[in-house]
Amino acid sequence: MGALPFGVILISGCIPAEAGRGPRAYQAPEQNRQQEQFERRSIDQDVRALPAPPPAWEARRVTPDAKLVSSSIYVVQPGESLRSIAARTGAGSEAIARANNLIAPFVIQPGQRLTIPGGRYHLVRAGETGIAIARAYGVEWSRIVSGNALAEPYILRTGQRLLVPSSRPETIEERAARFHLDIDDILTGGEPALAANARPAKPTASSSRVLPATTPVAAPVRRVAGQFAWPVKGSIVKRFGPGRSGERNDGIKIAVPLDTPVLAAADGVVAYVGSDVPALGGLVIVKHGNSTTTVYGHAGQLLVQRGQSVKKGQMIALSGNSGFTDRPELHFEIRQGRTPVDPVSRLPAR
Repeated sequence: MGALPFGVILISGCIPAEAGRGPRAYQAPEQNRQQEQFERRSIDQDVRALPAPPPAWEARRVTPDAKLVSSSIYVVQPGESLRSIAARTGAGSEAIARANNLIAPFVIQPGQRLTIPGGRYHLVRAGETGIAIARAYGVEWSRIVSGNALAEPYILRTGQRLLVPSSRPETIEERAARFHLDIDDILTGGEPALAANARPAKPTASSSRVLPATTPVAAPVRRVAGQFAWPVKGSIVKRFGPGRSGERNDGIKIAVPLDTPVLAAADGVVAYVGSDVPALGGLVIVKHGNSTTTVYGHAGQLLVQRGQSVKKGQMIALSGNSGFTDRPELHFEIRQGRTPVDPVSRLPAR
């Protein structure tokens, strides 16, 4: 089993107050970029995983070649559609619709005067992800999400034009050092763009079938039946919510021995496997129906692949002490949409 690919992605999200063991104590990237790179390699060495391609945002890099569009008024010509006007002006069709209060199916008439909103518009190519687009332009993906009113399931499409918020000019080094990745980014910007008239790949029950990183995967549509199951048996050592020193925990921390089987809390499809959020080390994210997601962090061994369907109680990882923790434990989250909820409220009493 080889170490996972090393990237230039930095820390974000939940960092326990007691986190830090030796050289892994958090340091802001502007303080010590070389130290962060060392930590990132160190985390990878602590995580064993099945052979797999790098995440889509590493496999398909983005060229920041956005077109600068000036604000204007456009008069609709016979036979034109909102999409053809977007192609002619370089603006996004969704942005034009929002600027003119158009609603689906976006019917327009010859002679109609449309406001074309100005800004930088990036043309999405095959396989590109929101994370890679945000990194290329040095802006937070969350700003692109809000600026384009993106919503569940956050799947980009090839040919879509995204409005990219402005940012000050930066060097490549500054852009890399400022880039942060967290669970929300992976959930909303981690899937590759879907080609027009194409469908996402169906999940597979086998971990031996490895989908290309740039292949979109269909998310489950059925809601979770019954309660979630505890992913491990152990003592909760850190609860959900703000801690005494002000840090926020988006899940719970459960103390377990090394190499304890980590079980899927419900049926679902694996959305991510890797260690690109250094604070959480070895990480598995599983999507369930009804926009529900579970997150499993600090794993020492990852036993599933992106795009794999899993059943409730199926072993998906072995526990470890990877990431920013000073003892073997499992970080466990449940999210409804983009909002973390207290897992204890969704789990059976014990």
